[in-house]
This record gives sequence, C-alpha cells and structure tokens, in this order.
Amino acid sequence: MLDSGDGRADRTAAGPAGGQGVLVTGQSAALRDVSELLEDRVPDPEVAAMAERIGRRLAIRRRPRTDRPERGSGRLASVPYRYRSDDIDLDRTIEVLTERPLPEDTDIIVRERMRSRRAVVLVVDVSGSMRGEKVRMAAATVAALSADLSGNGDQLALLAFWSDAALLKPLGAHVPAARLLDELLRIPARGLTNVQFALAVAHAELNRSSARRRTAVLLTDAVHNAGPDPRLLARRFPELHVLLETDGEHDAPLAADLARLGGGRLALVATHRDVAPALNRLLA
Repeated sequence: MLDSGDGRADRTAAGPAGGQGVLVTGQSAALRDVSELLEDRVPDPEVAAMAERIGRRLAIRRRPRTDRPERGSGRLASVPYRYRSDDIDLDRTIEVLTERPLPEDTDIIVRERMRSRRAVVLVVDVSGSMRGEKVRMAAATVAALSADLSGNGDQLALLAFWSDAALLKPLGAHVPAARLLDELLRIPARGLTNVQFALAVAHAELNRSSARRRTAVLLTDAVHNAGPDPRLLARRFPELHVLLETDGEHDAPLAADLARLGGGRLALVATHRDVAPALNRLLA
C-alpha cells in the first residue's frame, strides 16, 4: 500500500495509484561522475545545429518580473550601492562612471551576497534510446530553460538519469547550453529507469539553494522499472512538474501521481514543438 499521509491534504488526496501500482525492486543506484560516462565521439553537427535552432525559436515566453534578488547568504553579486555594503566593485564602478560625469551615490557598484529568485533542477530521462524525437525534446527543454534562467540571479541544474544518475550541471555553475546538450547526448543510453533515485538526487540539489522558489522539472516517459516507488519522495518537493513524453511507451497515471504529490503540474509532450508551450504553463 502507499502511505501518503504527511499532513498535506492537497497533495495526498485519494486517487489513482498509477499504471504500475506500487513498484519496489531491489535495484541499487549510484550517482556517477559524468566524466567517466561520456562516449569519446565527435558531436553530431546535425544535432548541434538542431539544438541551436531550437534555442533560438523555443525560448520560454518572458513573464513580467517585479521581484528583485534579495540580500542574503547566497552568491556574491555586483549591484548598485544601496547604503548597505562598502565592498566596492572597482571595475564595474569605473565602467558606470565613464558614462556619467556627474555620478550619484547609487552609481557606485558594490558586492553583496544575494539570494537567488528561482532554482530549477531539470531531470532528464536518458534510459532506452536517445534518438529521434526524444533527442529533440531534450534539446528543446535544455535550450528553453537555459534561456529563461540566464542572469537575474536564477539558477539551473541539469541531472541525467537511467538506472543511475549523473549531475551534469550543479546549481550555481556556469555551463553553456550547447555544452550541456553535447554532454547529455554523449551519455550512453541505458535500459532501466529509476525515477526514485533521480528525484532523490534532484531533491538534495534543491536543498542546497536558498532561492525563494525551488522547482524540479522531470522530463520522462515515467516507465519506472528499477528502485523504490518514486511517489513517496515526490511529496517532499516544494514544486515538482512533470513533462511526460508520449511519443512512445509511457505511464500517464504514474506521471500524474508524481506531479500531484509534488505540488506541481503535468504536461504532455509528443514532439519538441510542445516543450516551450508546456514549460510556459508549468512555470508561469
């Protein structure tokens, strides 16, 4: 049976248990070093060109942003002087002063520790065959989220998983989207899918962030066939959205359970063209 009584009625209301019911296996999992996994091959120029096109066309629709990064214990950022910090960023200040012969106090640029607005961990299922439309959907998701979360104190992490998992980009690291996609596609495809372990790694990564909004986005067909049942862990997320790949075999009831228990939404994606509209609905 599935014990979902954690005191949050909106996430644990009775509903379908998922297409596979409660699945528990003895399959073990490990967090792998991505450098040990990458196949030594020249990136496919066709895939690289496709990813570039997707990055240009499929950016997430920009939303009005009225919130600003908050002062706190996060990363060190250069911001206009607001009578708090006296750690002057001399290079940035000189750049500003060269354009303003009559400077004001707020033209001084100082360094302050700022808390991120949003932290998003993108969790991508690379089990099975990473070819055709599955490659395009992964490319579209990486490109769209990288574009939407660039700058403004937002953070993006990328986690690939199969029966094990590999963290390609931790929160706070700066890695170009093209490189992320190249590494993602160089991980050899595996047969088993351990959604529970992937969620455990993503949850731990989100807990490292002090961002006001912490979100996980799971791109998968949800055909979970290794490791413990993932529903129990989904409830621990502040926000867990699921992009369900429907171009092949998939488990819609399990995906719906994960989104519901994670306090997020479910979106179905059959082609890479569905990704950006789906992310707009999920992250708006």
